Amino acid sequence: MIRSDPTAFLNREVYVRPSLRPTFLALVPVLTACAASAPTPQGGPEPAAVSAPASLPAAIPAPAPLPSGVAPSGEDPRIREIVAAVSPARLERDDRTLVGFQTRHTLSDTVSATRGIGASRRWLFAEFQRISQACGGCLEVMYVSDVVKGGSSPRIDHDVNIVDVVAVQRGRTDPDRYALMTAHYDSRVGDVMDSTSFAPGANDDGSGTVALLEAARALSRYQFDGTVVYAALAGEEQGLLGGEVLSRYVKQHGWRIEGVLNNDIIGNTSGVNGVTENSTARVFGPGIPVNAPEAELRRYLYSGGELDTPSRELMRYVDRVADSYVLNLDVRMIYRLDRFGRGGDHTPFFQQGFPAVRVTETNEEYTRQHQEVRTQNGIRYGDLPEGVDFPYLAKMTALNAATLASLAWAPASPDSVTITGALQPSATLRWRPVSAPDLAGYRVYWRDPESATWDHSRWVGNVTQATIDQVTIDNYFFGVAAVDREGHESRIVFPAPGRER
Repeated sequence: MIRSDPTAFLNREVYVRPSLRPTFLALVPVLTACAASAPTPQGGPEPAAVSAPASLPAAIPAPAPLPSGVAPSGEDPRIREIVAAVSPARLERDDRTLVGFQTRHTLSDTVSATRGIGASRRWLFAEFQRISQACGGCLEVMYVSDVVKGGSSPRIDHDVNIVDVVAVQRGRTDPDRYALMTAHYDSRVGDVMDSTSFAPGANDDGSGTVALLEAARALSRYQFDGTVVYAALAGEEQGLLGGEVLSRYVKQHGWRIEGVLNNDIIGNTSGVNGVTENSTARVFGPGIPVNAPEAELRRYLYSGGELDTPSRELMRYVDRVADSYVLNLDVRMIYRLDRFGRGGDHTPFFQQGFPAVRVTETNEEYTRQHQEVRTQNGIRYGDLPEGVDFPYLAKMTALNAATLASLAWAPASPDSVTITGALQPSATLRWRPVSAPDLAGYRVYWRDPESATWDHSRWVGNVTQATIDQVTIDNYFFGVAAVDREGHESRIVFPAPGRER
């Protein structure tokens, strides 16, 4: 049931009950980017101008910065406001609109104004433009595309333009630093090459796609230090093609990526395991890249850090944001690239060396994934809006929005962090200074090796070296985060071995 109170989903009663019910592929290299003013890819009219939605309440001001030398602490009330702005009703409205295009298969119609992937991407483009109009033009909306040759992949039988719809919200003081939220807007049924059958894709991945729009609505009322990007990707079901296209674009343009939050299947609460539950989310954090150089592998072998890769620190960051800002949503951190034998669009970003995680629901229902809509043996199959829990989807959207805001308001993560302390009763960490006009200083973290989260920390001020006495390097893991004067913290960085002095 959709509640009229926009914050009601945060306090919704948590329920757990049993339910009653009986790869990666080769990708392509070449890349082009089309600006918002460029012709619409693959035919069809340009998105028409649409009126802006009703204005939201005025954003509350930033918290007052603390005096120099004082450890910033506490939470940002603006992020609580962002969380409260997410609307289950708007998410459902947008999801039903996506389903109304009948199929969003990557090889489907690109010319029709009402059916197929072309119509759906033009609608997404127009929605981002509409959001931008409401914030005075704060979003740069564009297509990023690449032609995949027929036969280059088992799931591509003719030349096709893979078109991502991207909206960029530029940062004020550090616009070359980016936090990305992604989801794929294409859909499919059981036959991966069937481009004409009804493939509603309400949850896979209509849920993630409409979360992009709603996060943009909530965040576009604010200005951030870093840049926030909302990206609807095509071609995921044909082999993570849209993720490959955008990750190559990002690499070629030299974006400094703080994190990629890939949202795929984030709206279902009733699982094939017989559990119905709306209070947890899974975040998959990959470890060591397969193309890691030998020196890096040797460092992991002798000094550790395989549990603290940038992607896994991003996973922990999402967990901390959930604990701070999103009620009744606990993150389950999973130290793996993705679900067993499966994949998502964060993978190409991870393979390019960027911190990237998959955000997804905890309990999946396979009768609603890649299924033709039908009733068989009393079981309803198909990925329809009726299988999406929109208040739960609102919590998942709020988690993304809060994480993006935290990353974009925070300083950049420290660089060149090292640690020494062998044969000593203390650990010394060093790092390069972070350039940020509102930098307050740094916080050093440490934890027991058996702990999944950072349990201890010390504010060390605006320095580039800190020694933690009586905490031996052999018995703990360490990290460093940059902190601004309003208390926003960067992603924690795990140190490499330094030269003993």
